[in-house]
Amino acid sequence: MTSRFEVKGFFYRLHDYSCRKYLDIKKSGVDVAAPDLMAVMMNPGSAGPVNGDDNGETESEVVPDATQRQLTRVMDACDFAYARLINLSDLRESKSARLFAALRKIDAERLPHSIFDPARRHDFDTLFLDAVPVLYAWGVDKRLEPLAKQAMSLIDTASPVGIQKPGVDYAFYHPLPPHRGKQNAWVDTIRANLFRYRGDRDE
Repeated sequence: MTSRFEVKGFFYRLHDYSCRKYLDIKKSGVDVAAPDLMAVMMNPGSAGPVNGDDNGETESEVVPDATQRQLTRVMDACDFAYARLINLSDLRESKSARLFAALRKIDAERLPHSIFDPARRHDFDTLFLDAVPVLYAWGVDKRLEPLAKQAMSLIDTASPVGIQKPGVDYAFYHPLPPHRGKQNAWVDTIRANLFRYRGDRDE
């Protein structure tokens, strides 16, 4: 996978917190300027830049994780060359319990850890492209509701791509369910939704 795709992210520090602003996944050897797909997920995992550089000045190479490999499967299925991943929160933490504990603290400190925060409008306008399909895939945890609704309000797309939890307007299933069969089903469903999106846009 790493030979077929180049994965780079922009890492920075927000006071004492390790963060990632965005992640770009591009097919190796393909010159493309703008993303084919915008993906919005919960938050970055704990893995940082390969070179350890999180000074917020330059992009750094990233070792892709299993969730990002799910995105590359979607990219292959749809012949996409470039996907950009942003998150409801930039905070790097792989454990949900620790993440939500940290979010309570960081919110109390009024630190703008989300690209969807009004204080981060410049980042949003610079990094988010609304002329391409937008994939919602941040999960279904009830504690995400405020962040998810804030993101949906700012993105304001009538046709998001994702697998919505029935009856819950802010909840969209994560790309990496625990079972391999469900992971394959997620990729197949997103692929079908993206082809449907293309058809609707062409009409």
